[in-house]
Amino acid sequence: MAISDSSTAKTPKAKLSQADRDLNCTVQHPVDLSNVRNLHRDILSVEKSQRMAEFFSLLGDANRLRILSALAIQELCVCDLAAIVKMSESAVSHQLRALRALRLVSYRKQGRNVFYYLKDSHVLNLYHEVAEHLDEPEE
Repeated sequence: MAISDSSTAKTPKAKLSQADRDLNCTVQHPVDLSNVRNLHRDILSVEKSQRMAEFFSLLGDANRLRILSALAIQELCVCDLAAIVKMSESAVSHQLRALRALRLVSYRKQGRNVFYYLKDSHVLNLYHEVAEHLDEPEE
């Protein structure tokens, strides 16, 4: 394997740092080590990638996505959501708790009624972007 810095075509392994030796590419090609170091520094941290995986895992449930799609249109109470998605109020409440735990939805009380809505524009934008992506024709 040949590793090159932007200034050197080949660098003997003995002169490489541990981070450089950790690059185990089996294909021989020039590598811009400064670029690789920057990429290594800029990628997601393990902690943030774990949080994102949990976030996307939560969105991996069709019922939760149907609830989010309804809330993308307007805020709704549990009984209306249950009727729209054809689930029991208890099941919808359970899904809403999970969505609230990751700050995807929030609620407001009006008297004895509780209305749920998407937490912020990030959630709404994410929903719209994914829905739009899925509607694109295949190439």
